Amino acid sequence: MKEVKQIVSAIKAGDIKPIYFLMGDEPYYIDKIADFIAQNVLTEEERGFNQMVVYGKETSVDEIISHAKRFPMMAEYQVLIVKEAQHLSRNIEQLASYCQNLQPTTVLVVCYKYKKLDKRKKLYKSVVQSGVLFESKKLYENQVADWIRRVLSGKGYGISPKSSAMLVEYLGTDLSKIDNELQKLYLSIEKGQEITPELIEKHIGISKDYNNFELKKAIAERDLSKTSHIVRYFSQNPKDNPFVVTVTLLHTFFSQLLQYHGLNDHSSKSVSQSLGINPYFIGEYQIAAKNYPMKRVSKIISGLRELDLKGKGLGAQNISQDDLLKELLGLIY
Repeated sequence: MKEVKQIVSAIKAGDIKPIYFLMGDEPYYIDKIADFIAQNVLTEEERGFNQMVVYGKETSVDEIISHAKRFPMMAEYQVLIVKEAQHLSRNIEQLASYCQNLQPTTVLVVCYKYKKLDKRKKLYKSVVQSGVLFESKKLYENQVADWIRRVLSGKGYGISPKSSAMLVEYLGTDLSKIDNELQKLYLSIEKGQEITPELIEKHIGISKDYNNFELKKAIAERDLSKTSHIVRYFSQNPKDNPFVVTVTLLHTFFSQLLQYHGLNDHSSKSVSQSLGINPYFIGEYQIAAKNYPMKRVSKIISGLRELDLKGKGLGAQNISQDDLLKELLGLIY
């Protein structure tokens, strides 16, 4: 993210603010910025006396203010990092009094995950005026694959669109979880190498042949044999392939296919922008559109909604994943 790079560059240049309030739904960048400050504002020798980490569950706003008002020992700054500060949400506004009279030799870092400050209140306005207020927003699913590509590119690796789609399908949109899995690849693969489905299967454990990505592709092509093989694998490995994830992905796919049918312009650029997909996958929708007319797609979407409810235990008690997958096959084929 551009804003993250700006914060890091400013700190490297010596432009250090007295408060960094890091908030929002995506914890990955909150942790990254807090870790960078922890490792770079003070030297290793200075940290022993001048760096403190406290946790929202174990402290109070008054204690944080008391710590923040202390002076550093034989250093230019003291660093105070408040992790899990969202547990102080009821009283966090009390920090406004400190922000209106900041201790210039203290670098206060507040990690306020999954929550946001009220822009109308004093704390928000005080932080914006005197320090850095960073909101870490959750990426949409169709943005995560590009994020993976950019992260890997920065590390000197390439990745195919299919491989990044596999990671998103298997790991979801949790950037911290994805980053942890990418660390496994860094340890095993030489820089400059392209990350392929085979490497992902070997080092992360995602099957390159039996996954929701391949299931979607087989359904798009109306390849009943391949679809049946994947469904059978899912039935035998329900923990690794939860039905709710499968039905959600297929609902998204057929919803996008319905949208594709309604487009007047089927050029790659138009389809990519309208559906929010990588141009690499447009061929899949072109094939699927020929195999599934608009009325058929609408019927499948309706059926997938019902299956989603059954998979969550609504309207059907104790139905097995095997039976749900059989119903799925019957609905589509």
